[in-house]
Amino acid sequence: MARQMEIHGYCDNRFREVEERFARNFELGLEVGASFAATVEGQYVIDLWGGYAGEDGTLPWERDTITNVYSTTKVMTALCVLILVDRGLLDLDAPVAAYWPEFSQAGKGRIPLRWILSHSSGLSGFEEPLPLEALYDWERIVKTLERQAPWWEPGTRSGYHAITFGYLLGELVRRVSGKTPGAFFRDEVAVPLGADFHIGLPVEHEGRVAEMTKLPDILPTQIDPESIAGRTFFNPPLTPGYSDRAWRAAEIPASNGHGNARSVARVGSLLACGGALGGRFILSEKTILRALEEQISGVDLVLGLPIRWGLGFGLANGNVPFLSPRSFYWAGLGGSWVEMDLDTRVCFSYVMNRLQHNLAGDSRMYSLRDALFSCLKRL
Repeated sequence: MARQMEIHGYCDNRFREVEERFARNFELGLEVGASFAATVEGQYVIDLWGGYAGEDGTLPWERDTITNVYSTTKVMTALCVLILVDRGLLDLDAPVAAYWPEFSQAGKGRIPLRWILSHSSGLSGFEEPLPLEALYDWERIVKTLERQAPWWEPGTRSGYHAITFGYLLGELVRRVSGKTPGAFFRDEVAVPLGADFHIGLPVEHEGRVAEMTKLPDILPTQIDPESIAGRTFFNPPLTPGYSDRAWRAAEIPASNGHGNARSVARVGSLLACGGALGGRFILSEKTILRALEEQISGVDLVLGLPIRWGLGFGLANGNVPFLSPRSFYWAGLGGSWVEMDLDTRVCFSYVMNRLQHNLAGDSRMYSLRDALFSCLKRL
């Protein structure tokens, strides 16, 4: 049965169709709590939220509610690496082992940084069986990846690095900056931009985290556990929606970032605006343009979907319409999404706590996206 939900926040009159679609998702019973934000030239034209911070419907989703955005976190981690590339501290074509000598084990000595950013290093998952708690032990994971051989010839195919992406890039951030990836992101991005996004959530923010709904079979049941996709997704055994204090506190830079649509769009708008926002220059547009160069494309070995990979982002393709050929994006398990466009200087983000069965966006987000694009075309 349809139900009316009070929607909070701001929506420019030119984008009322988006607010109507946002409310409609609640009326159809598709949401528990959610937020949606969009910027044009770095300025918010939409900043909406509504619903509840838990499935029991007792606590409202407030303006400062945050939640786990899963793999949308990868955009933040890729940005940290691009900042270091921009500063000349990392070279996209240098072997990872040049910065992290122990990585050269098991035939990995020639893998360049760009192959990790484009999910083509062959290290999409963990060879050694790991319990969930291993993800909270940075040194253990790093040593595991050092010992591991690639699962396919590096550089020849992409295979989504679902969890390993964050540790591989995060260790490079740590080696060249002296800061953990969560601390680097906080100091170099979140604080300067005023973005309420965290990789490794401080305990003082615990009370405003929206609980994820539990959906144990969110991943396709037909995945062969012995396949590359199965070994990537099922080791360690992750239960979508799982999010206790230990998970939130750890730095898992591929999948446990916490924020809302406003903060994700704030960071994304930096990229959409060419690396400068609000008078703060954080990286050059030249480096962003390098990130938008296609690295590899085709059916991804893990996702089973055709993806065009740039450096850390999915690139515009012919499967769905994009604002321009210079659009780039990524999504989080269950539905969260951020998309940026360098031509129009538009960014938008969707964050929610009801997980849907998908690996890259869902009907709720696409309905909002369609409404936004329709409004933008009329400007």
